[in-house]
Amino acid sequence: METTAQKKIVMTGATGFVGSHLKSKLENSGWQVLALGRTDFALDPPSLAQKMAGATAVINLAGAPVIARWSKEHKVKMRESRITLTNNLVTAFGFMKTPPKVFISTSAVGYYASTGVHSEEKGVKGDGFLPDLAQGWEKEALQAEKLGIRTVIFRFAVVLGKDGGALKKMLLPFKMGLGGIIGTGKQAFSWIHIDDLLRAHFAALKTDSFQGIYNMTAPNPTTNYAFTKTLGKVLHRPTILPVPTFVLKIIFGEGASILADGQAAVPKRLVENGFVFDFPELEGALRDCTGQKRTV
Repeated sequence: METTAQKKIVMTGATGFVGSHLKSKLENSGWQVLALGRTDFALDPPSLAQKMAGATAVINLAGAPVIARWSKEHKVKMRESRITLTNNLVTAFGFMKTPPKVFISTSAVGYYASTGVHSEEKGVKGDGFLPDLAQGWEKEALQAEKLGIRTVIFRFAVVLGKDGGALKKMLLPFKMGLGGIIGTGKQAFSWIHIDDLLRAHFAALKTDSFQGIYNMTAPNPTTNYAFTKTLGKVLHRPTILPVPTFVLKIIFGEGASILADGQAAVPKRLVENGFVFDFPELEGALRDCTGQKRTV
């Protein structure tokens, strides 16, 4: 019987916030992880296939930052690091003597419209660059199914963790009492604790019933206002300085939509697959991430 020590996983985006945590957890569990970098992505498909030879699974986490000014050049980077890179991976799978058994690729809840609550089956695609980017990204990943590879796509919400990601950028201004709602604060805010995200990846690796698209979100989406007030409560800091939308547009241009708009997504398919969240509620997740215990 094959053990995890004999299994090889190929990973893109292994140096990012999520990728570094997942790589460490996989290695600590006995997996051999091959992290692909920029020089590997420049290889032709047969050479990339040879590089990935022996891989039981491939996890695709690569992607240029979305919280940035969306210049023409940055939009190209966003597309190439998602759509083009994923196409290159799947094309290379076709040249492998033994393709991976499972391909786990990433997308985002930014696929959805900013109104309504979206499950995987009843979700409504939004309009604009980001939903179109997510749609193209997923389309390329799903081509792996034609090669007989079990394919899982996780649409990420905002990932909350102790030492990176969006929360790390927020903590300093909030601790200084400078945190505040963005725009009206009414925009939806979907989130997930990184520990639950990592556990879901392990479940997808090990469980054959995982297939298709899943919302990688906690079961209780909130709003920017409620998130802001909850984080202020956890940190015992005021949250009275709002950030007007026009200021974001000055800084980020079109990219301000990431912060000024939001999507409410629920993890219907994860729950149906038997996944149980360790952090279903926002306050508990934020207390764990910030080390702030609940006071009686």
